[in-house]
Amino acid sequence: MPPTGSLIPADAPFSAEQEAWLAGFIAGVAAAGRREGAAADAPSVTIDVLFGTQTGNSEFVAGELVAGARARGLGGRATALDDITPEQLAAMSHVLVVTSTYGEGELPDNAGLFWEALQAETAPRLEGLRYAVLGLGDRGYDDFCQAAKLIDTRLEQLGAGRLHERVDCDVDFEDPAAEWTTAVLERLVAETGATGGTGAAPSRAPRSPWNKRTPYRSRLAVNRLLSSPRSAKEIRHYEFDLGDSGITYEAGDALAVVPLNEDGLVGALLEHLGASGDEEAAALLRAEREIRTPSKELIAELVERAPSSELAAVVAHGDRSDLDSWLWGRDVLDLLRDAGPAAAPTLPELLPLLRPLQARQYSISSSPLAHPDRIHLTVASVRYGSGKRAYEGVASTYLADRVGEDAAVGVFVQPNASFGVPVDDDAPMVMIGPGTGVAPFRGFLHERAARGATGRNWLFFGDRHRESDFVYEDELTRLRKDGVLTELDLAFSRDQAEKVYVQTRMRERSRELYGWLEEGAHVYVCGDASRMAKDVEAALLGVIAEQRGRGDDDAAEYLADLRRAKRYVRDVY
Repeated sequence: MPPTGSLIPADAPFSAEQEAWLAGFIAGVAAAGRREGAAADAPSVTIDVLFGTQTGNSEFVAGELVAGARARGLGGRATALDDITPEQLAAMSHVLVVTSTYGEGELPDNAGLFWEALQAETAPRLEGLRYAVLGLGDRGYDDFCQAAKLIDTRLEQLGAGRLHERVDCDVDFEDPAAEWTTAVLERLVAETGATGGTGAAPSRAPRSPWNKRTPYRSRLAVNRLLSSPRSAKEIRHYEFDLGDSGITYEAGDALAVVPLNEDGLVGALLEHLGASGDEEAAALLRAEREIRTPSKELIAELVERAPSSELAAVVAHGDRSDLDSWLWGRDVLDLLRDAGPAAAPTLPELLPLLRPLQARQYSISSSPLAHPDRIHLTVASVRYGSGKRAYEGVASTYLADRVGEDAAVGVFVQPNASFGVPVDDDAPMVMIGPGTGVAPFRGFLHERAARGATGRNWLFFGDRHRESDFVYEDELTRLRKDGVLTELDLAFSRDQAEKVYVQTRMRERSRELYGWLEEGAHVYVCGDASRMAKDVEAALLGVIAEQRGRGDDDAAEYLADLRRAKRYVRDVY
């Protein structure tokens, strides 16, 4: 209440006590007005966008969804699936799920724990939830968008109401994802009574203009053989000049390379189709069609056209592993020859059955702090075959053989926000990357050296033979000598009678490795997903179980806690 006393004439000066009261009164009215205005402008519904991602695409789409929701007067927040429990999910009203699929129809690394909890018998009912699911995948795989399909079905089983039909996007996901986003957000506006456009979109860093549709033409400045000529492998070091592109990157990101098919294969394919000399078709096959890996559509067409072919016989068995084994290493030309000349499609019939030629992604092996004007890659050239036919990887041999000195290559950065050096420069770091899996860890070590980070660093690296396959030996030795690389454990599998792998070295140093985990170490794995990554995870679980002495279930929960804390992350392929 105001100070007591007689009425004050309008022109009379205020006392200090009266001025203080009036100032407080005016501030209170203003604050109330701000609260009332905020309440009026605040969104009545918050949209939870949950993402599962392996390479960052789903996280990007999730960010676009949040921006779109806020621009339409809705609340929006994006969260990784593993950061949400089923109980938290049950408390949400509107959920949009965006997820890729990893491996053989599995959930991405940052969504596996969520899926385990969601499919448990103890998962809560979700009758109060409205949801929609968007899948990102590759139609070339049998388990196309399987992760999205699993989550969509399970949410429905738990009683949630489908807000919009699921859409499964192929590798060129941008347009269908944008259409789905617009449709879902407009449905939300109509359903929730949102203002439909008075909200402000969150400020976001501008996206690079360089992408798979408009790649940057980067000068290939360095092409250097890393492995010995005596090695069974051919591993090369590349450096791409960023010029005036404005491209920025982080250690742990990937660089996508836009390749061209090899002229010899293009010519052989055209000759088989009776279209030699067709320059327009040659240009199309060279730059726009996948002719190394046959599509599912082509396989189905050839089985129908040539039911007596070897391919048709394998497909008739109905065993997926047998088909995968038969297809391994074979390309489009092989399948056409197997079908026979009478069943082979013409060029116009073949073109719609070929998938678009995709960019190939490689883990960046440099740090922007150490090399701000260049991006480094560490790539194994894929070459195989018998005397009858020689085969080459599309992008790896494009870089190795077909890009001339200082010639330009189409590239763009693929950010990977979940795979990077710890923010805490004091945190220990364990890196497990045999073969070319060492690539991002070279960048990590350069990053930590440039930052003057004090955290200890431990690398497990291996390959076949030390004498011929120890890539970056001089660099790693120097980093070890300089104290940047605290521990270096090497596993060269063929240098002794009994094969030794990185997981062998992990088990040998079980006590020390667990000690690092207890001290807050971040663990990173990079490389082959089909075997190495699984074997490394099994070894890590074994180390934890042995050192804690509480059984396998306890070890699994310990590792799950590391995942939740973003202290166990993988970049596997």
